[in-house]
Amino acid sequence: MPNYQRAQAQGGTYFFTVVTYWKQKIQTILERWDILRSFIAEVRQSYHFTVEAWVLLLDHIHFIWTLPEGDSNFSKRWGLIKAGFSKKAKSLFHHEEWIISSKQKHRETTIWQHRFWEHQIRAEEDFARHVDYIHYNPVKHGYVTKVSDWAHSSFHRYVKAGVYSIDWAGIKDGLDGAGYGE
Repeated sequence: MPNYQRAQAQGGTYFFTVVTYWKQKIQTILERWDILRSFIAEVRQSYHFTVEAWVLLLDHIHFIWTLPEGDSNFSKRWGLIKAGFSKKAKSLFHHEEWIISSKQKHRETTIWQHRFWEHQIRAEEDFARHVDYIHYNPVKHGYVTKVSDWAHSSFHRYVKAGVYSIDWAGIKDGLDGAGYGE
């Protein structure tokens, strides 16, 4: 079995990607954002962290969190969030025919992939680049042509704070403010 090495900076800031099982596209996940948001809030009450930026897409989510000083246990937080959402939303997303032996062994559902990806943010430029990436992601994946048209992200909070203009990163195939045009 692989020996995954996780970043362990206490009080660090991290970028995360959490992917649905088999990258299934789940339109219902957008409609049930309230369930996911409630579990994030619940976990934040017991295991504090700051949500710096986020985006919810059809087959994955991205977050940037900052953990409290002296704390590096983001895995515990993600485990609680994924488990809580999976229990509450199981009837909406579960596919019994997708249960493989390891999922059965770990009592997992077919909503999320077992693991997640993290990157420790180490500088302001790295932070800004990842926030831009998060907010541009719906355009990158073709869900919208303007970042401002995607409701399921922290983009509008950043607009209110004056970080972005409402027309930031307009068209996927044109010139965009994020430099992610393809």
